[in-house]
Amino acid sequence: MKKKQIKIPDAEFISRWEKVQQGVRKKGLDLLIAYSNEADFANVRYLSDYWPIFESAGVIVPAEGEPALLIGPESETFARDSSRIKKIYKMIEYRESAEPEYPGIQVDTFSSIFSEMFGGRKPKRIGIASYQIFPLPVYEGLKKAAPDAQFVKSDEIIVDLRIIKSPVELEILKEAFKISESALVKTLKRMKPSMTELQVVGIIEEALYSEGAEYEGHPQYVLAGKNSTHAIGRPGYSKLGRKNLIQLNIGARVAGYSSSVGRPVCIGKMPYEMRKLVQAGLDMHFKTMEWMKAGIKANEVVKKFFEYGEKLGMSKNILYGPCHGLGMMEVEKPWMESHSDYYLEENMTFQVDTFLYCEEFGLRWENGVVVKSYGIEPLSDKMTKIIEL
Repeated sequence: MKKKQIKIPDAEFISRWEKVQQGVRKKGLDLLIAYSNEADFANVRYLSDYWPIFESAGVIVPAEGEPALLIGPESETFARDSSRIKKIYKMIEYRESAEPEYPGIQVDTFSSIFSEMFGGRKPKRIGIASYQIFPLPVYEGLKKAAPDAQFVKSDEIIVDLRIIKSPVELEILKEAFKISESALVKTLKRMKPSMTELQVVGIIEEALYSEGAEYEGHPQYVLAGKNSTHAIGRPGYSKLGRKNLIQLNIGARVAGYSSSVGRPVCIGKMPYEMRKLVQAGLDMHFKTMEWMKAGIKANEVVKKFFEYGEKLGMSKNILYGPCHGLGMMEVEKPWMESHSDYYLEENMTFQVDTFLYCEEFGLRWENGVVVKSYGIEPLSDKMTKIIEL
């Protein structure tokens, strides 16, 4: 039977626009402009459901009036079929990186958009979202159209909305994790010592798409032996082998929301030192989830994590803190770090990401959770145990 497709309803997008406009007015801005590309798509898709490919995209939310989607010259028909924002402008600033000039295509400019949006008045305060990836061509276009404008870093206007998930967002995330866990089980059944890391990636992706994923939540991690020490890495042509620790991270994306399920795996029986590190990571992983609930300060969880790691003799094996935000991106704000002084709130979502490593191997236990008043609700927990194939 065909699965029911879950998606964010139009009413929720309208509510997002209204809340962003409230933030724009509260901060004394004339407009907020968000930017996204194919890799970091979240802010534009959060506001429009549009996910650019090859080209990039932006969204303008003015203090008053309707939002506008900004796209590259080639994407008009795709954008009109997928965007919840109906006011769409084609702009050279959002073209692909090969910089085609498109002499036969009529494009808009920020000057013409501002003239239409503000009745000829130039904006004086422009909020920038997606600050970390905001590109120079878009900035230069804005500066040319509004040379006297003040540019204000304003990521929090969107980020603060994205942190707390709605019931529909949680339903989508649960589906994404369900697909990831199913792919994990299917992959473990087919892994062989003679396979390369990339061959296993092929198995994972077959499983993800056959189960209903719209895309991968992140590049799949299959990192064997010494490669498993990479906290961030790409699989290659190394063979899995026997008695190697394999860092397996499997993630599906559904309706724009990403998941990841991480498990350390060994084909054969783990040597003593390997099993010791894997078990310590698992113990720290479970403890982290025990410490989390609404009303707890994030840095208290971090403090307990590092203290418990020290108790287990693992201080030298820890690279970073225990959790990061989860939503449209598999890694997003907020992180949990030693200086994180915010309080956990109901329906925040996190990846509990326990990464330990030594010279020869590394491991990651990773599960998604929803913060609740009583603790956490797991988004994934299948096969959270020592895995020896």
